[in-house]
Amino acid sequence: MFTSQRRLRLALAVAAALVVTACGGAGGGAAAPSGGPVELTYWGWDPNMDKVVEKWNAANPDVHVTLTNPAGGDQLVSKLITAHQAGNGPDIAKVEYQSLPSLVAGGVVADITEHTAEAVGQFDDATLAPVRFEGKVYGIPQDVAPLMLFYRQDLFQQHGLTVPTTWDEYARTAAELAQKAPGVSITNFDAADPGWFAGLAQQAGADWWSSTGTTWHVDINGAETKKVAAYWEDLVAKGLVAKNPSFSPQWNKEMNDGTLATWISGAWAPAQLGGIAPSTKGKWAVAPLPAWTAGDQQTGIWGGSATTVTTDSKHPAEAARFASWLNTDPDAVSEQVKQINIYPASTAGRSLPVLADAPPFFPNQPEFYGIVKQVAPGARSFSMWGPNVTVTFSSYTNSFGAALQQGSPFAGALDTMQSATLADITKLGFTVG
Repeated sequence: MFTSQRRLRLALAVAAALVVTACGGAGGGAAAPSGGPVELTYWGWDPNMDKVVEKWNAANPDVHVTLTNPAGGDQLVSKLITAHQAGNGPDIAKVEYQSLPSLVAGGVVADITEHTAEAVGQFDDATLAPVRFEGKVYGIPQDVAPLMLFYRQDLFQQHGLTVPTTWDEYARTAAELAQKAPGVSITNFDAADPGWFAGLAQQAGADWWSSTGTTWHVDINGAETKKVAAYWEDLVAKGLVAKNPSFSPQWNKEMNDGTLATWISGAWAPAQLGGIAPSTKGKWAVAPLPAWTAGDQQTGIWGGSATTVTTDSKHPAEAARFASWLNTDPDAVSEQVKQINIYPASTAGRSLPVLADAPPFFPNQPEFYGIVKQVAPGARSFSMWGPNVTVTFSSYTNSFGAALQQGSPFAGALDTMQSATLADITKLGFTVG
C-alpha cells in the first residue's frame, strides 16, 4: 500500500510529465524476451477487436494473445485494480487516457520504456503526453478522439435545418427543431457519463487539475466550466434537450427512431452507432463541434485510449511488443480502422489509405475521415488528469443526476464536484491549494 509521501512523489511525476512537453524516449533496446511459447491475456472492449488479434496470432505463433471483454471504460479500470490486488491481472489492458495517471500511481500498469524505444518514435509529443510520465512510457497510444457533432442528415434536410457552427446557432437550431417537429429533441443531456461534459469543458478552456511545485490545484467549478453548465442548463430548462442517459435502452431507441437529431461524441462514434441505432445507417453525418466563437477550431476530447502492460504480466517484453504492433504496424492500424473505426494515434497512421474510405455506417459521407483529420489538431484535453478522476466522475453522475431530477442549479452540481474532488485528493495525502 502506498504511503502519502510515495503518492505525492508519483503525483508530482505525473504533473511534471503532463505540464511540460515530454522530451525524447528513455531507455535503449528491449530487455531479453521470455524463452519458449508465451500466452498473453488482453482486456479490452472494442467490438471486432478479435479480428485484429487474429492477425497477430497468425503471424506470431510464439506469442499467443487471448482477448476478453470483461467491461468497458471506468468499469474495466475497477476490475483491473481488483485483479491487481489479487495478483491476477491480465498482461495487456486497454485504458482510457484519463484513467492512466491513477493506475500509474497505484502500480497497476508497468513502465515499458525499455521495450518501446522504437515504437514511441511513431507518435508526436502531444499524442505521447498522456502516456509518458517523467520521461517513462506507460502505454502505447491507440487512438485520438476529438469531440465532433454527429447529426441526422435526413432530419436536418427534412426540417430545413442548417448544421450549426457555433453554440449560439446550436441553441437556435434546437428551438427551431422543437417548433417544427414537436417530440424531437436536438440531443440529450447525459448526467450518467461525464466524458462528454469534460470534453465540452476542455473546449471552453477549462483545466480541472493543475499543479505548482508540490501543490495540486482543482478548478472544476471555474468560470469556463460554469459557462458550459449554464448553457446546457438553459437548454434543459426550455425543454429543448432530453434528460435520459446515453447508452440506456431508452436512448438507444430514441437514437434509432429519430427522436434525437444530434449526438455530441468522440470520433469513435461510428463504431458504436451500428449497435445503438442499426436502422439509421447512411442517415448520420459528422461536422466539427460548434464553437463558442465563430471560426474557433478548438474542440475537446472524449475518450481516446492506450494499450498498457500491467505489472502483473510475467512477459512484459512480449506484451509491449504486441502493444507496439497493435498501434504502429500499418496492417494492424488499418484493420482497427476497418473493424473499430478508430482515428489512429500514430502520425503515419493518420495518412493510411484505409482512411480514404468512410466508415461503413457513413456511406453517405465519403469525406468522413478528412473532416476528422481537419478537426484533430484543434483538440485539447486538460493539461493534466488528476490522480482521483474516478471520484470526480462519480460525483458528476451523482450531482448532475440530482440536478436534473430536482431542477436545481447546475452550478451547484459543479460546486459539489469541486468539494468531493478536493476532499478526496486531500484524503489521499496530496497537498492542495
